[in-house]
Amino acid sequence: MDAVIRSAAIYLFLLIVFRISGKRSLAQITTFDFVLLLIIGEATQQGLLGQDFSITNAFIVILTLIGIDIGLSLLKQRSQSLEKLLDGVPLIILENGQPLKDRMNKARVDEGDILEAARELQGLERLEQIKYAVLERDGRISIVPKQ
Repeated sequence: MDAVIRSAAIYLFLLIVFRISGKRSLAQITTFDFVLLLIIGEATQQGLLGQDFSITNAFIVILTLIGIDIGLSLLKQRSQSLEKLLDGVPLIILENGQPLKDRMNKARVDEGDILEAARELQGLERLEQIKYAVLERDGRISIVPKQ
């Protein structure tokens, strides 16, 4: 039972930490971010398993984590407010060529990120060519060009 409680606590802790850290943290992973995730994984493993490194305990931990994830996905299907809380909502960060600085700062997105998405997705070169830039729930930036 200790493994189940540890797993649930770590899962919820990581869920909160990654939710607070923002969408862009996982969408644009750098080498440093990858190393950080590996370190987090190692630290998490110690917390999950404690002193019991048996295969049985590992199975219990894995099943608990997957069970929580499946349970939350089922709850999100039934509750839009829970889905918004856990996954967030799309956020307009640029409108009619004008950056919405307060939203961009909150999401830790800069004009360079928007321009990069505009070049890659639409071949646009300037902010003035963009009608809307939307930070999606998964951290991608969608671009709607001006006509």
